[in-house]
Amino acid sequence: MSLPAYMNWSGGKDSALALYHALRNPALHVTDLLTSVNAHYDRVSMHGVRVALLEQQAHRIGLPLTKLELPEMPDMAEYEAQMRATLAPLQAKGVQRAIFGDIYLEDLRRYREQQLAGIGLAAEFPLWQRPNAELLREYLELGFRAVVVCVNEKYLDQSFCGRELNADFLRDLPPGVDSCGENGEYHSFVFDAPYFSSPIPFERGEIVRRTYASPASTTCTPAEDPDSPAAAPAPSPFTTGFWYCDLLPVAPTAR
Repeated sequence: MSLPAYMNWSGGKDSALALYHALRNPALHVTDLLTSVNAHYDRVSMHGVRVALLEQQAHRIGLPLTKLELPEMPDMAEYEAQMRATLAPLQAKGVQRAIFGDIYLEDLRRYREQQLAGIGLAAEFPLWQRPNAELLREYLELGFRAVVVCVNEKYLDQSFCGRELNADFLRDLPPGVDSCGENGEYHSFVFDAPYFSSPIPFERGEIVRRTYASPASTTCTPAEDPDSPAAAPAPSPFTTGFWYCDLLPVAPTAR
């Protein structure tokens, strides 16, 4: 019997690949997508992607989308309360599992499992501890396509922002940068996938730099996984710069 599950959908390559495996898992029945959204800017948390493009992803996947609407920098208590309230309707319709695209961050996995256990849900990690090279090879061979929409300047310079996530991008990554971006080095927007009904058209807009400061340990770190912005407290005050490529929706061509 398949267990109803929701997908923690960031819109990027890891959640997209995790969804691919979840959809093929007979033990799971994926019923919904859940995405954290910056309510002030109406964009996907940390990725900076417009909600209009997020909604196009959900439409092409064919699953209903639930948006977890958050302030720009929620503290952990605020995040967790809002998450519980957002998950309540999904649980009411029978959802029992939560699917994540995490690969190997043990602390983040433990946090997710503890928080979900407190409300009677269990977590699934389809990509867990698979080698980066294997995941990226699979991503490319299956025909996923994504554009890099955010880079952390501690790891990558502006030139990486707005590029397609392909073999050339991966080859150009500096030494020491996680090729899957698991430490928050970069975030991406998937515009084509094996389960999309059609590719998503878009145009690249301006590239802008934004900085984030964490004044207290109760505030989330901007490099955290966007599906769980309050997953871990910041160890100390800091300011970090990020480069964002604004993606612009393209209106359908009239026939």
